[in-house]
Amino acid sequence: MFLASMFLCAGISQAQEHVYEGDVTDYRVIRRVEQHSQSWRIWQPFIVQGDKRGHLIVAYGAMRNGKKDMGDIFVTLSNNDGETWEEAVPVFDHTLRKGGMQFAYANPVLYRPPGQEVVWCYAMRCSIAQRNSEESHLVGAFSSDWGRTWTSVELGMHYTGPLILNASIVATEIAGVRKYLLPAHRNTLASDPRGSRDHFILSSTSLLEWKLEAYIPQPTQARVFLHEGNIGLGDREGELKIVMRTADYDETNKTTDPPRAYSSVSEDGGRTWSVARSEPELHNAKSKGYFSHTEDGGHIYVYSDGPAQRDTAPGFPNGGRTSLRYKIKPSAGGWSEEKTFFHAGIKNSYPTLVEVAPGDFRCVWDSGTAKRSRTHISFGKLNITP
Repeated sequence: MFLASMFLCAGISQAQEHVYEGDVTDYRVIRRVEQHSQSWRIWQPFIVQGDKRGHLIVAYGAMRNGKKDMGDIFVTLSNNDGETWEEAVPVFDHTLRKGGMQFAYANPVLYRPPGQEVVWCYAMRCSIAQRNSEESHLVGAFSSDWGRTWTSVELGMHYTGPLILNASIVATEIAGVRKYLLPAHRNTLASDPRGSRDHFILSSTSLLEWKLEAYIPQPTQARVFLHEGNIGLGDREGELKIVMRTADYDETNKTTDPPRAYSSVSEDGGRTWSVARSEPELHNAKSKGYFSHTEDGGHIYVYSDGPAQRDTAPGFPNGGRTSLRYKIKPSAGGWSEEKTFFHAGIKNSYPTLVEVAPGDFRCVWDSGTAKRSRTHISFGKLNITP
C-alpha cells in the first residue's frame, strides 16, 4: 500500500501536507471551492485525455450558493500529466440567460470521439427556479482546441423527458449502424406520485441528435432504484455491460439489502438489455462507482466504502462516502479482494478514471474534510499492471 504526502498544484496558495493511504500516486488538489466565489461546493469531476500523452482535460461542477446540486460547469487543463493545472474556464454559465430563461447546470460528461479532433462536454440543464437538478434536460458544447474554448450547441432531442447524467459515452454498432450510447436515468417519482425511477440508454449517430434507445429492465421480484450506471465491454465477445449505483426504489434514503451494485448486459450493441441483477462482490451504498473495461480485457470498479452518505456506523462516525476502494478483474477471472484507492480520514466520492496506457490510469474525484463533502477536486494516478 502506498503512503505519501499531499502535493498542491501550482496556483493554490494555501500549502499543507496531508498523509494518505492507498494505491493512488502523484496526488494533487487541482481546484478548491474558495476559487469559486458564487459556490459552496465543487463536485463530480470528469477526465479525458487530450491530443497527446500528458495532456489531460477535467470538467467539474461548481455548485451555486442556495442550490442543492447545480450551478456552473468548468474545465481545467494539464499539459504535464497532472503536475500543474491551468486556470479553469467556463463551459456552461448560469449567469448567461437563454432568451428569457435562466438555467443552472450539473454533472458534466466529457467525450472524445474516436478519430475526431474534437472534445464534447455534455451536461444537465435545469431551470434555475428549481431547488435541485432532477428535472434537467441534455445540453452540449464542443471544443476544437482541446478544452481551451467551448462552443455551445442546441441538441436535437427525441427523448424529451427529464434525465440525470453520470458516465461516459460508448461507441457501438447496432444493426450495422455506428452509434454512440449515453447512459442516463430519471427520478420523476421524487416530485410526481405517478413518476418513475428508471435507468435508460440514449443513442446518437451524430452526437448532435439523441433518441431513447433502451430501458434497463427492473428485477422481477422487487424493484430497485437503478441509477448512475457506467457502460463497458462485457465478459464475452460482442457483449456490453452496465454497472449501476443502487438504492431502495420506494425509500431512496435506504440502500439495497445488502448494499450492492446491479448490472445488466446487452448482446446486440445496446439495443436490448438483460434484467438487472445484483453484483454480489461489488459494494454500493448509494454513491457513484466507476466501472469500465481495461485495455487488456479485464475490468475495474472504484467505489465509496462504508454506509450511505448520511448514515453513521462503526468506523464511520461522520457517515459514508469517506475512503475510496477498488477491485480489479482480469480477463476470464474473478474480482480481486478489496484494495485501497485513497484513504485520508476525509470525505471522498464520485471517481472517474481514464486509461492512458495499458493498466495506467489518471483519476479524479471530489474530496472534502472529515465532516464536510466536496470542498476540492482531487487528482491522482493509478497503475494496476502486475
